[in-house]
This record gives sequence, structure tokens and C-alpha cells, in this order.
Amino acid sequence: MDYYKVLGVNRSASKEEIKKAFRDLAMEFHPDKHIESPKHVRENAISKFKQVSEAYEILMDDRKRADYNFGRNSSRSNYNYYDNGTRRAYAGGGGYGYGYSRASGKSAGMDIPFERLFRYLGTRAFARDAAFAGGLLAAVYVIDTGGGALWKMKNSGKSFEEAIGSIEQAKAIKDKK
Repeated sequence: MDYYKVLGVNRSASKEEIKKAFRDLAMEFHPDKHIESPKHVRENAISKFKQVSEAYEILMDDRKRADYNFGRNSSRSNYNYYDNGTRRAYAGGGGYGYGYSRASGKSAGMDIPFERLFRYLGTRAFARDAAFAGGLLAAVYVIDTGGGALWKMKNSGKSFEEAIGSIEQAKAIKDKK
């Protein structure tokens, strides 16, 4: 399904144009407007309203729109959307979807993890996760170095191994008594 055709806008439409097209179509196909219409008219209106709503949801969100446009550049769309708005990877031939390519018959499934990885590397979530991991590593380093510095401050002249050895000697002497 071509979301641009559903809303009747061109590919370079602004958010304002998409919003206006959606409002006009939503008013025309809203289920409440067709409540007393014959069953087949009402069902068609509901179906069209779902398509219009789905197209609006995808095209108004910059990230979803970019994903959709990326998928449209391949021979078939990367995703098929169900009526409830969830999506699944396209299982047919061609493009970047799962399954087998019509041209070569080889599995195209290995491309998807790399694409997801590269998309993830450019997101805010990646930056957040990288900062969190960096903070944890810094904390571990500080605690490790701080523990060594604290040991040297409290036990000048002795290494940790020497201190453990003297504790074991003291225990052995205590056990003999």
C-alpha cells in the first residue's frame, strides 16, 4: 500500500499538507459518519479510515516515514502493516525483506541484522546506552584504583599478599593455642 497515494499527497509533502489531507479524508470516512449506512458501505468506510489513519501515523513520524521511504526504494516495501498498526517484515521476494529473492533464490535474511545494527548506531538510544556503559566502566575503574590507593594509604609498606600471609600466620598461631 502506498501511503502517499492513500492520502493523495506527493512524496515531498510537508507535515502540514499530510495533516490537512488526513483531516479531509478522516471526515469523509469516519465510522461515526457511516453508522446508518448499508453494511457494505460502512465496512468500506471503516477499512478506508483505517488505511488513512495508518498512512497518517507513518508519514507524520519522521523515523517511521524514513523507514517507509527506505523500504519503498527497494523493489517491494520492507514492511507490510496489519490493520491494527503492527508491522512485520515482508516475507515475499525481492527487496530487503526476509526470505528468498526472486532473482537469485538465495536467502536475503543476513542483510537485516546489519541494517538494524547500522540504524541503531545512529539513534539517540545508542548514544544513551553508550554513555551509560561508559559511566559503568568509569565507575569500575575508579573503584578499582580507589581500592588500591586506599590499601596503600592504610597499609604502607605491605603488599596485599604480605598482609594475607601475616593474617594466615596469626590464625595458625591462634589455632595452636
